[in-house]
Amino acid sequence: MDSDLLLPRPEGLYCPAGDFYIDPMQPVPRAVVTHAHGDHARSGSGLYHVARAGGGLMRERLGAASDIREFAYGERFTLGETVLSLHPSGHVLGAAQIRIEGRGLVAVVSGDYKRDPDPTCVPFEPVPCDIFVTESTFGLPIYRWPPMSGVVEEILAWLDECAARGVPAVLFSYALGKAQRILAELATRTDRTVHLHGAMVRLVEAYREAGVHMLPTVPVSDSAKGRDFAGELVMAPPSAAGSPWMKRFSKASTGFASGWMQVRGARRRRGYDRGFIVSDHADWSGLIRSVDDCGAKRIYVTHGDGEALIRHLRETGHDARPLRSLGGVMPDERSSEEGD
Repeated sequence: MDSDLLLPRPEGLYCPAGDFYIDPMQPVPRAVVTHAHGDHARSGSGLYHVARAGGGLMRERLGAASDIREFAYGERFTLGETVLSLHPSGHVLGAAQIRIEGRGLVAVVSGDYKRDPDPTCVPFEPVPCDIFVTESTFGLPIYRWPPMSGVVEEILAWLDECAARGVPAVLFSYALGKAQRILAELATRTDRTVHLHGAMVRLVEAYREAGVHMLPTVPVSDSAKGRDFAGELVMAPPSAAGSPWMKRFSKASTGFASGWMQVRGARRRRGYDRGFIVSDHADWSGLIRSVDDCGAKRIYVTHGDGEALIRHLRETGHDARPLRSLGGVMPDERSSEEGD
């Protein structure tokens, strides 16, 4: 019965009753997309259904010519024999959980989500359901996020250290979601201008167009050649680390903002001078709280390993299974290139 609503296929997670795909990995006739990260929003499909709050980002990602239909959070619409609505997931601007009602059941596909406060997007909304599909990117008990206020203090102290040493502070983070969250959180404590790698400029502007308040920013490319950026904050995507772009910051102190920085070994392997624990995903307690809040009779776990989370949920009385147990071909091993 569950497979009437959700069925893994090579193209992505498919809803037979509604004849649509969720976050398809290949072009399909009808797609419902949870958020604008590149491993969820892919161009080439015939028709997209997305949350209105993320419409600008979706057009950035999918192309202005894409056929995109936007819906307010909670607005109901029909596809095939199903009734859908999109609900905030708290992951990035415009990110949504997908509620699917049909064949006598309600399923919710969470997409990526987090439970921590984030000034750049609407908080996660628990949605009562029979079937809940949860991610498990950080599905181990070691992952517990510190309060963001403390992380902001760490970043500001690092900036002060760099200023005292006369070197730039280059902070790497994913370009969509993480960078804007850091800029918004820092704006509560300072008004310093931040220099941006070109890959971040348009995405930061899209957040501003959506009304999100952040620190003032300027593209690095607008600065005169030879500027030393001493004591200034520069933000860039991880792909810029080790690239020719970094040559102008040869004396910089480098930092990385990521949930993976919770593990000391990960900090060492990546070779950054500093690691700041910031994630746009739920930590261990956030995953468990979300399962409890939705009251689902059956839990399907996807993304990441998931084994520890499934075992814990079963031990605490939940009917939890890997998404692949639905049958079909498992489509959920997405890369985590963006958002972590």
